[in-house]
Amino acid sequence: MFDSLSLRLHETAQAKRFWPEKVDDIFIAKQCMMIVSEVTEVMEAVRKSKGSEEVTKEIADILIRTLDLYQGMYVHGYVDHSLDEMFEEKTQYNKSRPEKHGVRF
Repeated sequence: MFDSLSLRLHETAQAKRFWPEKVDDIFIAKQCMMIVSEVTEVMEAVRKSKGSEEVTKEIADILIRTLDLYQGMYVHGYVDHSLDEMFEEKTQYNKSRPEKHGVRF
């Protein structure tokens, strides 16, 4: 599910030249911060009452950037695990954790 979708999204990002041929840690850090900026855009859409459609579009941007980042990191050797498998593993693990993971918030 995620592995194939991330490949498709990453191919588009590469075609649009969002990824250089040589990827380094600084580039990866910048891509992470781009995800943070998309999260901020969700918050601003809610804060400024821009409506459901705008909020949903911004959440879609988070998913697009996150899945593109995963695939780019996979292609460039930063990760070597299936996101599908890790997602399932993490989902199952989270079911066993205590409420709020034992913290107040």
